[in-house]
Amino acid sequence: MAARNSSGLVAYVNARLLDPATGLDTRGALLTNGETIADVGPGLFQGGVPSGMEVVDCQGLCLAPGLVDMRVQLREPGEEHKETLKSAGEAAVAGGVTSMVCLPNTNPVIDEVATVEFVARRARKIGLAKVYPYAAATKRVEGKELAEMGMLAEAGALGFTDGIRAIRNAQVMRRALTYAATFGLLIVQHPEEPSLAEGGMMNEGELATRMGLSGIPVAAEAIMLERDMRLVEITGGRYHAAHIATREGVEIIRKAKAKGLSVTCDTAPPYFALNELAVKDYRTFAKLSPPLRSEPDRLAVVEGLRDGTIDAVASDHSPQDQDSKRVPFAVAEFGGVGLETLLAVTLDLAHNGHMSLIEALKLVTCAPASILNLAAGRLKVGAAADLVLFDPDRGWKVNAKTFHSKSKNSPFDDRPVQGMVMRTIVDGRTVYTHDA
Repeated sequence: MAARNSSGLVAYVNARLLDPATGLDTRGALLTNGETIADVGPGLFQGGVPSGMEVVDCQGLCLAPGLVDMRVQLREPGEEHKETLKSAGEAAVAGGVTSMVCLPNTNPVIDEVATVEFVARRARKIGLAKVYPYAAATKRVEGKELAEMGMLAEAGALGFTDGIRAIRNAQVMRRALTYAATFGLLIVQHPEEPSLAEGGMMNEGELATRMGLSGIPVAAEAIMLERDMRLVEITGGRYHAAHIATREGVEIIRKAKAKGLSVTCDTAPPYFALNELAVKDYRTFAKLSPPLRSEPDRLAVVEGLRDGTIDAVASDHSPQDQDSKRVPFAVAEFGGVGLETLLAVTLDLAHNGHMSLIEALKLVTCAPASILNLAAGRLKVGAAADLVLFDPDRGWKVNAKTFHSKSKNSPFDDRPVQGMVMRTIVDGRTVYTHDA
């Protein structure tokens, strides 16, 4: 596929160029010079590629910005038996992800400048997907005392969240949003009222009753969101709701946006591609947080993505080892891996006719980058050469055993999907190629 040269210039020719930020969808070529994009467009190299360049024939496949995954649990430091920065990086580039943002719920918690710098330094040394951390909104993610948000932001934290825990105390959330409003910071919430979710294992309803499992009501998401919208209105802070999974949640965000509040949200592939029936037979790989909801909820999430109420899609990558998942459903940990299926399952939205290919790509490229004020997710001259080359129509069957992630707990295991990553480029370097 490639003819090599040592000039530092690489010409990607015969490509279908896709840039959701500008709406570009055309045949053409792209030139990289070292770590950056030097030129791009339909007319590039029409007269042939000058000598002295490495040439990559894209064979008509899609060349797009690398994916930006705004919600990943890396498990390092603290739980390296489940995932490491290196294994997560390998999983990311295999999935076309070139930038990922990690949650602070590691051990130690990312609530100090030294920990923020450790993650960034380790990721740079590994040299795969770029890693940016969120920092804890409260010290030790205990929900009591605000972390040193200003210093953490200066050290590189892209936003502030207590990760898989909701900021349950309304006064603490109010203070966080007030501080965020003053300094232009982003607060990311896990919107689930803890006392309603406590002890729950799956969606509350008829299926949970028949399975004899305690449920988590839809109201757990709705009540927390309703409270937070009032606090956003009072403070003017920037607020992002993670992994919206219910019809009521979508509607609350829709109304907040209509009022002009500074609110964004994302969802994850399980919430628009699966429903609660996936946990039948007590399948622990489908035990997620928030839980998989009903079919009407799933359809509402799809509609929220289609009409722009939901801004982005994140993998919600939550690696768990065998000892955490190969146990009875009631005691299994929550979470599923998602880096290596993020693109393919998101493309379901296009293949099923809910939106165009470029609209689906926007959800995992420039849209999350814009929320995070991250210079990524665009085919722009002068931008970092972070790219993904993929075949949107090539079908494959998810086999979690072959994943690069240390953990194999995919809710999509054995699912047929369509859309395969063929090559991933980070800062102009090819860091992944599909061999078969």
